[in-house]
Amino acid sequence: MSADLSPGLKSIRNIGIMAHIDAGKTTTTERILFYTGRTHRMGEVNEGTTEMDWMEQERERGITITSAATTCSWREHWINIIDTPGHVDFTAEVERSLRVLDGGIIVFSGVEMVESQSEAVWRQADRYRIPRLAFVNKLDRVESSYRGTVEMIEDRLGVVAVPLHLPYRDEDRRLQGMVDLLERRLITWDAESKGVRYALSPVPNSMLEDVAAYRQRAIERVAEFDERIMEAYVEGREVGVEAFHAALRNACIQHGLVPVLGGAAFQNQGIQPLLDAVVRYLPSPADLAAVRGVRGDVARRPDAEEPFCALAFKVAMDRYAGRLVFSRVYSGQVRAGDQVLNSSTGQVLRLSKIFRMHANERMPLEKAQAGDIVAVVGSREISTGDTLCDRAAPILLEKIEFPEPVVFVAIEPRTEAEEGTLLQGLAGLACEDPTFRVTVDEATNQTIIAGMGELHLEVLVRRLREEYGISALVGQPQVAYRETLCAPVVVEEKFARQMGGRGQYGHVIVRFEPLGRGSGFHFTDAVKHDEIPKEYRRAVEAGLEETLTNGPLAGYPLVDIGAVLLGGSFHPVDSSELAFRAAAAAALHKAYSTGKFSLLEPVMEGEVITPGEYLGEVMEDLARRRGVIRELESRETFQIIFVAVPLKETFGYATRLRSLTQGRATYTLRVAQYETVPEGLEKEIIKSRGY
Repeated sequence: MSADLSPGLKSIRNIGIMAHIDAGKTTTTERILFYTGRTHRMGEVNEGTTEMDWMEQERERGITITSAATTCSWREHWINIIDTPGHVDFTAEVERSLRVLDGGIIVFSGVEMVESQSEAVWRQADRYRIPRLAFVNKLDRVESSYRGTVEMIEDRLGVVAVPLHLPYRDEDRRLQGMVDLLERRLITWDAESKGVRYALSPVPNSMLEDVAAYRQRAIERVAEFDERIMEAYVEGREVGVEAFHAALRNACIQHGLVPVLGGAAFQNQGIQPLLDAVVRYLPSPADLAAVRGVRGDVARRPDAEEPFCALAFKVAMDRYAGRLVFSRVYSGQVRAGDQVLNSSTGQVLRLSKIFRMHANERMPLEKAQAGDIVAVVGSREISTGDTLCDRAAPILLEKIEFPEPVVFVAIEPRTEAEEGTLLQGLAGLACEDPTFRVTVDEATNQTIIAGMGELHLEVLVRRLREEYGISALVGQPQVAYRETLCAPVVVEEKFARQMGGRGQYGHVIVRFEPLGRGSGFHFTDAVKHDEIPKEYRRAVEAGLEETLTNGPLAGYPLVDIGAVLLGGSFHPVDSSELAFRAAAAAALHKAYSTGKFSLLEPVMEGEVITPGEYLGEVMEDLARRRGVIRELESRETFQIIFVAVPLKETFGYATRLRSLTQGRATYTLRVAQYETVPEGLEKEIIKSRGY
């Protein structure tokens, strides 16, 4: 299939491959590309030869940092794949990919089974209602457990799993192949051809009982959602293979059933059945409902004949093409050179180029149409979350929400001459990554960069050096604390100024009250209509929002606070929006001096996986870091510690954990919530900020 030939909508699959770090996601993707003929040599993570992890840092570290898109074909179907990072610091890459995907493959390690980041990714996919397959990887490891992983998927993720495979092992528990439960046959892969050739044979006698039990279990689960399968099952008739596939496809798309397959990607086993499952069970764009706009009753069906509509979900700076914008086309079609409307900004722009992407390689296209995932170059700037559409039929799609950064560092150029280049480089990185922020501290005039973790900022600083040639000076990582109100307080404030001939007058009475964690800021208008005009009430809300950026304790943003506008007054001549904004800001500052406030810190939750012999030292170290052990679980030779620990205490933890366990332990922590800082530590933080 050539780069410029688009298949029918029903033959397209837009899928993402997601997993916990080290579950084998990129290895699985590399095998998919090899067996579909997209690549002619098999990339290996440990050799730094992967196609999808194309950045030098990704190959060195052996992890995925940015989501990469590619396209391949399998059994006359066109599969657009986005390979996403597994590390929690790069969660934005997963978030924006999920927003535009139709289906997903979640890769689980058969050794560690369902890990915390696997669960986090699963919940992200739940939020977007994405049908998905589960692939249990690493079954070549003797300590792996396919059945244990299936049970854990059901227990921890709360879903109905439909196992389609069982692993076949020899007496020494070495993986010999996978049994297809539905077809009742053993699949074995030829090592010499790197798994390209495989053989089908009868199920070994030792497995007949297990195969019959698991096959019946799969049929029972699908029968609950399909009358024809239920009828055949109740009457004791043989369930037809094609009827089962059709019923499971519907149950997967409509009811969230999860087909589970297994294999060992590194040993080239299990990939072809996984590709078959993608084609059989995951939805095409034609199976999806119309996308709806956020304003008015506007919708677009997934059809090339509808007006054009696309969502920009990622921006990448390309050395040769400039600003590449990855976009999902939901309806209609567009040609290179066409003019479209960016309905998020109201600007009309020309799409000068359209590309189909394979990692960092670009293939020019004449047009893109409904169902496509492409990269475009526009005559004006397009940002992540912008909607591109037909000028004659505007629509605005919901933007993509990203988490707030939690770690920041000061950064400065080595010489004054490099300052302009540094700011240019930071601006380029910030436009690519919505969780990376660049600000200037007004008190110190320092440039501050903020991100999702130490690794996130480390990667970006290195990209500055490699892509922009800037070796910047970077400070120690700092925590992005927040401040909040502890008890309700009512304040009254008048803003009255005489400026030349005309005065400025605004008068407000506001009750500030604490809200639950994660609530942000909430404004309630409780004023009688004739007391303050509507436009001035909107100005009060805007004035408060602007002032929330600097709290009273240490200048951190104020969060989880409600403001109720109770009353006030206005002057028919002297009042203005500006006066009411100023009155609102003054009211909040008054609350700063009369109310009680506290400092909040980000708390990480996740798991530490350690060999049993190091459990005592690891738990002792976590206790010193103010860690709270939530649960302890034993699996084979290792222990899993489920823990909550303040972000501040995790700086340098990777090095310490390696040292304690001779490099054998791993951990995954993600920011879960903000909690009140202990009083003694709060005073220390406030003092260090010079307050």
